[in-house]
Amino acid sequence: MMLRDIMMVGEAIEMGTYEFTAERIVEFASQFDPQFFHLDAEKAKNSVLGGLCASGWHISAAMMKCNVEAIKRQAKAVIEAGGVPPKIGPSPGFKNMKWLKPVYAGDTVTYSMRFTRSRPVPYRPGRNIVEISYEGLNQKGDLVFTVEASVVEFE
Repeated sequence: MMLRDIMMVGEAIEMGTYEFTAERIVEFASQFDPQFFHLDAEKAKNSVLGGLCASGWHISAAMMKCNVEAIKRQAKAVIEAGGVPPKIGPSPGFKNMKWLKPVYAGDTVTYSMRFTRSRPVPYRPGRNIVEISYEGLNQKGDLVFTVEASVVEFE
């Protein structure tokens, strides 16, 4: 089974939510993006962001966590229906990653994906490049994150 068999072009599929608590924001930033507006709530109040907010890399990593969990749920559903889940492999990359609004401590982001297209890989029979766009909305419905990614799919 191929992704195009289970995902309609342009259809948004909700992948899951992630709550950005102050503790998670500080923990992630301490390891990967140690800037004061991700680490210190008091200092962050005086920043251009106006409060403790998540690193863009944290927002991206949370999207990937929801993506992997969604893929596992889809695979399980396909197997339970008697099918064979799509065989997806490495990603050749992404483009147009945007952090459109700050994600503050206490915000919850709901992530979704849209299958946009699939095309054969030239000179590599049995392989396709699948393009998927992702977005994240905060609890107010504001678009806070977008990215366009691709992944190799094997027939």
